[in-house]
Amino acid sequence: MGDKIEKISTVTVESTPDLYKIVDALNRSLKYDDLMFGLALDENHENKMIFSIYRT
Repeated sequence: MGDKIEKISTVTVESTPDLYKIVDALNRSLKYDDLMFGLALDENHENKMIFSIYRT
């Protein structure tokens, strides 16, 4: 992994209990393609999450 992380895309989605499993699967399968995925709670909307894609 390099020193610089570039955010490629961000999207706000509805929160679901298993959403983290998708992010985990993406991170495990695409880490060698220099991609990283993130999931965070949306502070402004309690039922939303922010999904982000990064190039590492």
